[in-house]
Amino acid sequence: MLDDEARIEEQAISRAAEVGLSSKLEQAEAIAVDVKTDLFKIVQGQADSVAIAGEGVVLQKDIRVQHLELSTDKIDINPFSALLGQVELNQPIQANARLVMTQEDLNRALNSDYVLNQAQFDLDVDGENVNLQMQQMQLTLPGGNKMVFDGKAVLREKGTTRQLAFYATVRPRTQTKAVMLEGFTCTEGDGISLEFTAALIQKVKELVNSAYIDLDTMALRISNMEVQQGKILLQAQAFVRELPTME
Repeated sequence: MLDDEARIEEQAISRAAEVGLSSKLEQAEAIAVDVKTDLFKIVQGQADSVAIAGEGVVLQKDIRVQHLELSTDKIDINPFSALLGQVELNQPIQANARLVMTQEDLNRALNSDYVLNQAQFDLDVDGENVNLQMQQMQLTLPGGNKMVFDGKAVLREKGTTRQLAFYATVRPRTQTKAVMLEGFTCTEGDGISLEFTAALIQKVKELVNSAYIDLDTMALRISNMEVQQGKILLQAQAFVRELPTME
């Protein structure tokens, strides 16, 4: 009987949290929350665990995921907000995350101000500094664990600036294999040297192997990536500063 009463409390709190979180995730198509706790712990600002699943969730402007799952063990939450159906964190938490992003989601993110502002870096090409800044990226996911990039960038070297367009086929890293660049072709511009290509490949490997994404509400460290036709499945450890909301 006590177990039944406890579960009824959990269901009531979870349902209130769903309603509260749905009101904040304005662009989420669906949201489900499962809170393991009781009213006594809620008043103390504690929960044994919280699991959140959402469809069509916007984590940040132009950063959307088709499916999101977050799960965490014992956490500290704002007791007053929780009683009103708003699960707010008293401090950042560690969580397990599973995300599914469609090809459309990924292309929107790749061409967002957030990503393009970070997609610039310096390359050491035979002792010379070359700056590369991405301007546009298009990603195709044909299946077979392949990612095909079609991009445009600006190169700055030795006081000159020139345009570069390229086409690249990449196999992402798995738990047993490193990143593999299967093909790289310059499709516009004066072409690039082998030394530049080697420096660029090395930088791409560093970026992909770091597998670290820092967003407003959370930071993600990707532990596994599975590329399917038209979508990517990600497993990650998440450092959640606040539950994702719409700006």
